[in-house]
Amino acid sequence: MANTLLSIQVIPKTPNNEDSIPYVDKAIEVIQKSGVKHQVNPLETTMEGELSELLDIVRDMHEALVASGSPSVISQIKIAHNPVGISMDKLTEKYRP
Repeated sequence: MANTLLSIQVIPKTPNNEDSIPYVDKAIEVIQKSGVKHQVNPLETTMEGELSELLDIVRDMHEALVASGSPSVISQIKIAHNPVGISMDKLTEKYRP
């Protein structure tokens, strides 16, 4: 079982004040390619895995956005860490029909 949930909202600056959604899409592609369990929500994406792995993905997301032309990136991150295990499904099961 994973020991960490990490939710991230990336806020990329765009070169000419264009729409940031294509940059956010690139950040989500990094998560998808990583293979970690994740859930995309309207304002943030939550990942499930090991803390060091998830932090590496955050770094990769920032690097991908800069490589795509974003001059800077701000991320808001929430981390829930439990050495004995934590999961999105377990935390939200009582809210599902």
